[in-house]
Amino acid sequence: MTESTSASPGGSRQGRAALECRPLTALRGVSRHAEGSARLRLGHTEVLATVTIEQRVPAHMRGQKEGWLMAEYSMLPRSTQDRMQRERNLQNGRRHEIQRLLGRSFRSALDLKPFRNQTLIIDCDVLEADGGTRVACVLAGYAALHDLCGRLIQGGTLRYSPILHPIGAVSVGLVGGEVRLDLDYSEDAQASADLNVVATLDGRILEVQGGAEGQPIDPETYMALLRAGVTGAGQLLAEVQRQL
Repeated sequence: MTESTSASPGGSRQGRAALECRPLTALRGVSRHAEGSARLRLGHTEVLATVTIEQRVPAHMRGQKEGWLMAEYSMLPRSTQDRMQRERNLQNGRRHEIQRLLGRSFRSALDLKPFRNQTLIIDCDVLEADGGTRVACVLAGYAALHDLCGRLIQGGTLRYSPILHPIGAVSVGLVGGEVRLDLDYSEDAQASADLNVVATLDGRILEVQGGAEGQPIDPETYMALLRAGVTGAGQLLAEVQRQL
């Protein structure tokens, strides 16, 4: 099921400029039980991310000199305008695609050697959806990892932060021939092309997902979308870091 929207009809952006992201708020340490956690709101999209450390690794990592990291993604039943079924028992291709994106992104951001024989599980649960849930999960998951590493250093378990690259993400699309950052649902539904860009603070690309919707686009337009996405991902990441 696609995400529903509470944004203004027609994709008005509520006064935002084309290359302006939605307001972001991030709060770390929101769960008493999780080893790391964060709650992040991007416009009307809100995500809770928690980190769990399990004292085991998958079979393919046994005997290795580092640990493993995996991510799970879920949308709560009333995160959308109409109630959706719980996803835990559904073979949902979209959910699996997003989980793979999240797992690859977080593994590239973290040195897993200090977690030998351990698995880090990052659970990203969408509380409210209005476009951009996967990029909000990247940002929330990074904030939760930041919280985890801070706690482990403070407790004496780690001597240094294993975060290699702070990572951010943003959606970018072509709406009415205009390149726009951080699409809400109504804009995403109208976009003739859209990308989800995951990048580091210094502008290096980790992952790009997406493409044209229906009609092909030329390489120059694709590169304009990509450049805007890299810039926007850095802007949102910088705001997350400021609030943490």
